[in-house]
Amino acid sequence: MTHDFLIIGGGIAGVSAGARLSDLGTVLLLEAETSLAYHASGRSAALYEAQYGKPEVIALNLASRADHESLDGGVFSPRGLMLLATHGEEELFAADIAAMGLPRISVAEAVARVPVLNPEAIAGAAAHGDAWDIDTDRLVQHFARVIRAAGGQVVTDAPVTGIARTATGWQVTAGGQTHAARQLVNAAGAWADRIAAMAGIDPIGITPLRRSVARIPAPGGMDVSGWPMLLGAGESWYAKPDAGQLIVSPAEEDPVPEPHDAWPEDLTLAEGIARYQHFATEEVTRMTASWAGLRSFSPDRLLVLGPDPLDSSFIWAAGQGGYGFQTAPAASRLVADLVAGRAPVLDAASVAALSPARFR
Repeated sequence: MTHDFLIIGGGIAGVSAGARLSDLGTVLLLEAETSLAYHASGRSAALYEAQYGKPEVIALNLASRADHESLDGGVFSPRGLMLLATHGEEELFAADIAAMGLPRISVAEAVARVPVLNPEAIAGAAAHGDAWDIDTDRLVQHFARVIRAAGGQVVTDAPVTGIARTATGWQVTAGGQTHAARQLVNAAGAWADRIAAMAGIDPIGITPLRRSVARIPAPGGMDVSGWPMLLGAGESWYAKPDAGQLIVSPAEEDPVPEPHDAWPEDLTLAEGIARYQHFATEEVTRMTASWAGLRSFSPDRLLVLGPDPLDSSFIWAAGQGGYGFQTAPAASRLVADLVAGRAPVLDAASVAALSPARFR
C-alpha cells in the first residue's frame, strides 16, 4: 500500500500534523519508541502562556487557543504565572514584563499567593491568571484517535533505518518493514536533521538543547495545587506545581553533540534548586524524581513548518523548541493548509518566517 503521508515522529508535532493531514489522504505515523510522546513531548512543563516566544510563536499560540479550549472537551486547567526578580535583576524584570504584558504586583501580594516565598529576596513581582496547564497526554491521544478514525495507522517501536526517494514519492524502512508514501513529513524533533540527511534533503541546523527538571516535595507539606508557575527573570529558573509536588528547573539550554535519550546532570539539578531556593523560605532537602529532555531549535529559534522548497514532497514539522504543545493546533493546521494549497489563518509574514524556505 502507498500512503499519501508518512510521518516520522510520534511526539505532539507528528500526531497533530497527522490528524490535520488525515483530511487530505491516508496517514501512516511511525514512532521509534514503544510509546507516543516519549522524548521532548513527554517531558514538557506543559504550560500555555500566549505571550511566550517570538512574535511568530505568539501568533501560533493565539491561533491555537480555541482548539486547546475545545478539543476533546478542552485540555486546559487553571494555573497562572508569577514572574520574580531578585536584587540586581531589575532590568531583566522590566524587559520581561514588557514583553509578556504582565502586571506588577506587590511583594506582599506575591507572598500571599505563594506563602513559601521570602520577601527579602524579591525585588520585583508580576503575575496574571491567564496561563494554563495543558493535559498533554489527552491532547496527544486525541490527535492519535483522529488519525485512526480516518483509517490511518499509528505504529510504535519502528525506528527508521532507511529512506529512499522513488519516482512516485518515498520508501521508508522502519522496524524491519518497508513503507511507501507520496509525501514524507519530518516531525522527528531532535532527530529532524538526521532524518533530512537520510532522505537526501539538506539539513536546516536543528540543534538539540538539554533542559533538566527535578521534582521536590511540596514545601512544608503545603497544598501547592493552586499556586501559579513561578518564573525567574530572564527565564533563569522555574518552579511549577505537579502531582502535589513542585518541579524545578534551571531552564538551561545546553547543546548536546548528538540527539539521544537525555538524562540530567546532578550539578545542573543542584543549580536549579539553588535558584529556586534563593526565593524560598523552606529548605529543599531531597528530590523525589528528575529527568531531562531535548528541546530542538532552528538557527533563528522559530518553528520550521511546511514543504521544503527544494522538494515539496518533503514536509517539515520541526524546531518546536519549548513551544510544541502550546502551538501544536495552529502549527499542524498551517502544515496542512500549505500542503493543501489553502490560505493559512496566519498572516503572510508569519507564514514566511516559519517556512523552511528561509534557510534555502
